[in-house]
Amino acid sequence: MSISILEFKRLFPKQAAELDLSQKAIFARNGKYNAIKTEFDGIKFASKKEAEYYKNLLLLKQAGEVIDIKLQPEFELQEGYIKDGAKIRPIKYIADFLVVYKDGHIEIIDTKGYRKDKVYLLKKKLFHYKFKGLTIKEA
Repeated sequence: MSISILEFKRLFPKQAAELDLSQKAIFARNGKYNAIKTEFDGIKFASKKEAEYYKNLLLLKQAGEVIDIKLQPEFELQEGYIKDGAKIRPIKYIADFLVVYKDGHIEIIDTKGYRKDKVYLLKKKLFHYKFKGLTIKEA
């Protein structure tokens, strides 16, 4: 649970006086699993882990091992449709990276800090069923 700085000051005045409250990030919730949003090279990443992975991919690209890196590739797992007059949106899976290596193989990469999310596990199963030639690599 997170609280605002004002609420923290109200509840814990003595501790608040001792803290440097200019670092507001410690009080703000950082996404679903407390990942710290990070910006690198003008790109905003959902977590430090994802940004670090991207930095490593850039090094592999400079070394000639990687040909191309796509950020946030989207895969349609099920088409949208209309039921009883209501439009049902398609089910999509968005990975963190799609990487093409010089030897021609492709990796779909998801930098997970928490791998037991039920929605993710279901989408992973649907992905592997529909895209049989591809595998999600969890980093």
